[in-house]
Amino acid sequence: LLALPPTLPQPRGPRRVVEKEASFDTAYADWVDADLLNIYAFNHSVRRNRTEGVRVSVNVLSDHKDLPVLFVVRQKEAVVSFQVPLILRGLYQRKYAYQEVSRTLCQPQTKAEVETQHFYVDVSTLSLNASYQLRVTRVENFVLRTNERFGFNATAAQPQYFKYEFPAGVDSVIVKVTSAMAFPCSVISIQDILCPVYDLDNNVAFIGMYQTMTKKAAITVQKKDFPSNSFYVVVVVKTEDEACGGALPYYPLSKGASPDEPVDQHNRQKMLEVTVSPAITSEAYVSSVLFCLGIFLSFYVLTLLIACWESCRQHKRKGLLAAMDSPSLDTGHGRSIPDSFLGHAPYDGCGYGSFGNGSSSSAEGLTDSVASADVPYGYAGQEQFKRRTPSAPLRPLSIAMGERSLENVAGRPRLDSLSSVEEDDYDTLADIDYDKNVIRTKHFGLFYAMGTALMMEGLLSACYHVCPNYTNFQFDTSFMYMIAGLCMLKLYQKRHPDINASAYSAYACLALVIFFSVLGVVFGKGNTAFWIVFSVMHIVATLLLSTQLYYMGRWKLDSGILRRILHVLYTDCVRQCSGPMYVDRMVLLVMGNIINWSLAAYGLIVRPNDFASYLLAIGICNLLLYFAFYIIMKLRSGERIQLIPLLCIVGTSVVWGFALFFFFQGLSTWQKTPAESREHNRDCILLDFFDDHDIWHFLSS
Repeated sequence: LLALPPTLPQPRGPRRVVEKEASFDTAYADWVDADLLNIYAFNHSVRRNRTEGVRVSVNVLSDHKDLPVLFVVRQKEAVVSFQVPLILRGLYQRKYAYQEVSRTLCQPQTKAEVETQHFYVDVSTLSLNASYQLRVTRVENFVLRTNERFGFNATAAQPQYFKYEFPAGVDSVIVKVTSAMAFPCSVISIQDILCPVYDLDNNVAFIGMYQTMTKKAAITVQKKDFPSNSFYVVVVVKTEDEACGGALPYYPLSKGASPDEPVDQHNRQKMLEVTVSPAITSEAYVSSVLFCLGIFLSFYVLTLLIACWESCRQHKRKGLLAAMDSPSLDTGHGRSIPDSFLGHAPYDGCGYGSFGNGSSSSAEGLTDSVASADVPYGYAGQEQFKRRTPSAPLRPLSIAMGERSLENVAGRPRLDSLSSVEEDDYDTLADIDYDKNVIRTKHFGLFYAMGTALMMEGLLSACYHVCPNYTNFQFDTSFMYMIAGLCMLKLYQKRHPDINASAYSAYACLALVIFFSVLGVVFGKGNTAFWIVFSVMHIVATLLLSTQLYYMGRWKLDSGILRRILHVLYTDCVRQCSGPMYVDRMVLLVMGNIINWSLAAYGLIVRPNDFASYLLAIGICNLLLYFAFYIIMKLRSGERIQLIPLLCIVGTSVVWGFALFFFFQGLSTWQKTPAESREHNRDCILLDFFDDHDIWHFLSS
């Protein structure tokens, strides 16, 4: 048999109305039934220059959830009604019942200096008998004062709101709300001075600005947005903590009970403190902008000064060289150039990865390098050479202009940069397209690519910081991958331009990295299959790159690769136990492989949620590894690091150390809810404008 709904009690005749004169700060214990309507009449004085809050608190002692008691507050310009038990819904339409309810009344405006206003509280029910308690009080400190902290309590059924009036000369303020307890989750709302005030969990987001909150919340409010030069600060405790990253409460389903049965949450109370303080002034904005522009301008000025100094130095060097080349009056022969003037020892040997007498150093200055204007960085501007092999020394293939030998020009200083020389100006051979031994000068394309990537990183990082979240974090890291890859490519090109990757293969690899970055963001969370595929490809790519570095490009990836691997293993490990031909290179590459294999194992086992940061860590670790490999091999080859590059390396390391310190302060995180992320927020520490994360951006850039 179907259960019939209970029959509601019907009034036996005309409802009896009882009106009572009531006063503030007095508790009224009373009862009401279906035949009775209780009306409590209150009056209070309203002053134009003083705002007082009025709060109505009720507690229904009878447990009739199906037959609640209705309270209606009638004011001059507004009506507020609520029932007790108060039913609020949460996630999945869960119902929560509250027996104690408190509401602050909306404050009517008055033009008179003093005005007496009346309001009424009507109490009614359809229950046979319901007992309740009623109390109306004035709210102390209803108007918040600037820079004064005020503490209060709130619950889901007892929200609080206060008024703030902009003082003269203040155009914007920051409303900060703090709490020592993370839960229950709460909402902070800024609303205009209008009635009604939306101060319940189910309507607080309907108007104004709001933030969810655990321990901290802050909202900047501008005076121009509020015509009355004042606003309400509304604080609401939510029925559930899911919006703040908390767990859902246990929702019991007793046998025979309705699945829509309300749950009594007892006391979800939260203690909070609110402070309203003036926001940053326009002068602080201007000074902060000028500070940024000053930093940028200082780099431009420094670059200009260095360029002028270098130009003057080169001009003096040209004059001295001209004097040295002119015949001596005593001997009739050209004067010799001292090594101290050149700034380096004679080119009498081959350094790490060099091609012979002219290429023992880098043109950009990691080591001492002053090459001839005719022989820039290991090869003549109008000559092409074969790469030196153990059986064939470095020798010229063709001479396009002049008959000067390499020995006559190898020791001469570089007069000017060849960055302005077009590629069509070079003498080329047809076999350069298929013979790896033939090389050709190529001194600045990667630099342009690195600079463009840096600018694009700044643009996309700005896009990410507009609304940081899990999905668009890939914008912030995309060009970081490219910068790391281009830096490694440029370091390799410095000493191995003949075996450097082509633009097509390099950008194909970078495109593959970006592709996996997107796949990781979309499918990487907890997807075992994706992590297996990525880890395998990571290890394979590490092995291929290690082979490229060890054999200096003297290998091929084709169908015979397995046969050649087996042949090497048989000849070097089975027939005879031979050590590696390049011991230093092998040791460093083994260390690099251990680190990369460890990263791959970490990703496969832990499967971090932040795949973009994981991929970025791989790129940065490999860049630092190869940079260390580059420096160590140079030192092992007998070269030395010059003072200026050494100062740059040390200075960069120091600045990056401070930058990482500020980065790991962790002022926010998109991996948590906005409320949890705000727990990490801190005050600005530089010019009252820049926080730790801004300083990280300054120092890292």
